[in-house]
Amino acid sequence: MRFRALATDYDGTLASNGEVAVPAWEALERLRASGRKAMLVTGRELEDLKTVCPSLERFNRVVAENGALLYCPASGEEKVLAPPPPPTFIHALRDRGVAHLHSGRVIVASVKPCETTILKTIRDMGLELQVIFNKDAVMVLPSGVNKAVGLRAALAELGLSAKQVVGVGDAENDHAFLQECGCSAAVADAVPALKEQADIVLAGGAGQGVTELIDQLLTDDLESICSKRCAARRD
Repeated sequence: MRFRALATDYDGTLASNGEVAVPAWEALERLRASGRKAMLVTGRELEDLKTVCPSLERFNRVVAENGALLYCPASGEEKVLAPPPPPTFIHALRDRGVAHLHSGRVIVASVKPCETTILKTIRDMGLELQVIFNKDAVMVLPSGVNKAVGLRAALAELGLSAKQVVGVGDAENDHAFLQECGCSAAVADAVPALKEQADIVLAGGAGQGVTELIDQLLTDDLESICSKRCAARRD
């Protein structure tokens, strides 16, 4: 077995409009039954994720807050992987009228076009923070923190190598963790830049694409559809 784990984004990849269809859950069950691990890698805050996805126990690990938080559903243990921004930063964003502002253990999030105000606030306060986009979402995290950071932490706990992982996503913030994986896939309606980067572009969109990927993984360990680029990276 070459690929021993699947790492999937949530919104727009596994889930459509925040919900996971039954066939996708069934595919994840088949994946786990094969002895492989399943990881969820998302920009969502953990409490929000628990509300929209009450079946997190189907995953061996959950990377939340775009790589800043690692969660083990079996034990309930949380591990914060980066320091939060100072409270004064959030207060300043509120004072400057940033819309749809919310925060987690580390992440601070809003929506476009608030990135201009957010970036100005970061500069004015002299903070070492970065802005990451996820389609219309705008996420603020400490410099260097992304989904790849969370994936590495999850793999360390599971005793796996990144080369043993198939990753799948749909948006700008998925680039970093897909580049870590031994094989990368993009769902059919992913942003164009992600499809250009991915080893595999799936025929199906959210949910359906992940089901397609899992079925092929279980059939032949992706031997029939992995590109030369994927094979070269494994070497």
